[in-house]
Amino acid sequence: MLFSPLCSGSSGNASYLEAGTTRLLIDAGLPASRTAALLEAVDAAPKRLNGILITHEHVDHTAGVGVLSRRYDLPVYATAGCWAAMRHTIGEIAPRNIRVIEADQPFLLRGLLIRPFPTPHDAADPVGYVFSHKDGTIALMTDVGHVSAHMLDCAAGADLVLLEANHDTEMLRAGHYPYPLKLRILSPQGHLSNEDAALVLARLYRGGLRNAIIGHLSRENNTPDLALMTVLSVLQEAGIEDMRVDVALPDRPCGVFMLP
Repeated sequence: MLFSPLCSGSSGNASYLEAGTTRLLIDAGLPASRTAALLEAVDAAPKRLNGILITHEHVDHTAGVGVLSRRYDLPVYATAGCWAAMRHTIGEIAPRNIRVIEADQPFLLRGLLIRPFPTPHDAADPVGYVFSHKDGTIALMTDVGHVSAHMLDCAAGADLVLLEANHDTEMLRAGHYPYPLKLRILSPQGHLSNEDAALVLARLYRGGLRNAIIGHLSRENNTPDLALMTVLSVLQEAGIEDMRVDVALPDRPCGVFMLP
């Protein structure tokens, strides 16, 4: 099982997952040509994909979806609410490639078990994903204002988690963003702070998690060094020193992660 965050941040999000014969793109928030180049950077080819999974309709997750689907004849998986919200921005999708999924309704794709689960974000029917294969389990949850008990249950036992660590709270409060935008980011349907991400990882650690990637970092209200330092500091305070934590990058893959 192979996983690579191709890009992660407010300017665009996409991840690549490969398990057995299944090859998936999760979100496509950059133009199709750029997404294709990022896939090739991790030795993946867009024409070999089996589909695109969408977390929610915001443009930093869907900018390249329509072109990729039309160019490579790719199925697109999204919830009904997400489909309704993104149709006018992604353009026409061939009916055979429109796949409607439901939160908490797992489905099997070429031997890979995929469980979408609901996430708290100001979007239309957003979801995160848990991917389970004989080689291991990977959970992806970004763009979340908080992590619910149900989300923790879904991610329990994962071997690798991609989790949002969007902002440093003090940087955000002191920054130049308009007050309503600050309130949106800080809300339970906004984005997760560095500190909150660390507390989530500490809870998942007790369920066996040992590998994490923090992503969707704000360019204005965070830095990779600060996010990593904050997360590791909180984990150390909790007595956790054997969790590997990597940082996803906004414009290129941060690495290729293999399970087992």
